[in-house]
This record gives sequence, structure tokens and C-alpha cells, in this order.
Amino acid sequence: MYFTGGLILFYLLQWTIDWIWGYVTQDPSDFYVTVFAAVLALAVGIGLYRNERVNTLANEVAAELKKVTWPNSKEVKAATVVVVIMTIISASILGFFDFVWNRVTELIYG
Repeated sequence: MYFTGGLILFYLLQWTIDWIWGYVTQDPSDFYVTVFAAVLALAVGIGLYRNERVNTLANEVAAELKKVTWPNSKEVKAATVVVVIMTIISASILGFFDFVWNRVTELIYG
């Protein structure tokens, strides 16, 4: 979990630093950006790993996720059908309102 978070932080830092550095200079050095992002991500990862509150929270989240009962394939398919049908119904209603509102404003404004 910490390794994945560190990798995500590394890539986010690399893109952010490259973007900000691009405003300061025209050609940011990829090596310096990568090294700085890696060192900063590693420092943050180690700091969070050694933090007792973060470890406690991570263990509690993992324990709660073990209690979750995930839906089976049949339930997922049924829920997907419901979502697709409701999306079509909602889009139809909004499209009808848009059509009516368009006609009303054409009558008013010519």
C-alpha cells in the first residue's frame, strides 16, 4: 500500500515539477526533475510509514475492507442494467425539457 502510494506520488510530483519548472525555464532537465521527485516521494513515503497514526489508520482500513461483502457477477449485471436504463430515462427527460425550453425561447425572442 505504501509502495503504490509512493509510486503515485512520484509520478504526480514528476509531472507537477516538470510543469512548474517549464514556466521558469524553457527546457527542464529530466534527470533533475526525476531525482527530486523520487527523493521527495521516498521521504514522504518513509515518513508516513513511520508515523504511528497513519499505520493505525491503514490497518483499520485494511481490517474494514476484509469485512466487505463484494457483489457477485449477477448482482453487478443487474445494477449495470438499472444504471443504463435510468441514464437513458434521465437523458430523455432532460432532452425533452431542452426541446421545450428551446421552443419557448424562440417564441419569445423571435
